[in-house]
Amino acid sequence: MTKLQVAIDLLKTEDAIALATKVAPYIDIIELGTPLIKSEGLGAITAMKAAFPNKKVFADFKTADAGALEAQMAFEAGADYITILGATGDSTIAGAVEAAKKYNKGVVVDTIGVKDRVKRAKEVIALGAEFVELHAGLDEQAEPGYSIQVLIDEASRAGVPVSIAGGVNMNSIEGVKKSGAVVAVAGAAIYGAEDPAAAAKALKEALA
Repeated sequence: MTKLQVAIDLLKTEDAIALATKVAPYIDIIELGTPLIKSEGLGAITAMKAAFPNKKVFADFKTADAGALEAQMAFEAGADYITILGATGDSTIAGAVEAAKKYNKGVVVDTIGVKDRVKRAKEVIALGAEFVELHAGLDEQAEPGYSIQVLIDEASRAGVPVSIAGGVNMNSIEGVKKSGAVVAVAGAAIYGAEDPAAAAKALKEALA
C-alpha cells in the first residue's frame, strides 16, 4: 500500500509538532521541510523524533555537497531519511548512502531541478537510494500549465521505487496510487486545510 507522507513547511518546531499531533494517526512519514530545518536547525529533527518515536522522520535537507557529513548530521539528530539532490554528483549521493548504511537509515534522492527525472531515478537507485522523490517544487507548481499528471506518468514509467510530491490532494490521489508510487507526499493539502486531521484521514483512506 502506498504510504502517506506529510510535508510540513512551517517555520517553528512547536507549530510543526502541533500539526503532526493532529495528523499522526493517518500519516506514515513526517517530513520536516527545508525552510523549517533552516529556521530551527537540527533540534527540530530531534524534537520531532522524540515526539513521534514510532513514525519515520524525513529531513528534507536537499543536500548538494558533503553527502556523507550531512547525512550523518541528520541521522544523529534522529532522522530516518535525508534528501540528497538528484542534480548533484553521484559521489555526493554515494557518500550519503554509505552513511545511511552505518546508521541503518535511508537516502531519498529529490529530483527537483532534474530535467529527465525517470532516467535519474534509475541511476540513483543503482547508487543505493531507498526511493526517489519525483518532485515539482513550489515554484514549478506555480508556473502556468503545471500538472501533477506529469509526475504520475513518470512514476508509472520509472520501474523503481518513487514518491510523488507536487500537488498531491484529493483530486490527484487516485492517480498517484495507480502510478505505483511507494509514497504520496502531501503538503498544502494537509497543512493548509481547515481541518488537517480530516484531510489526512481522507487521503489515507483513498490510498487503502
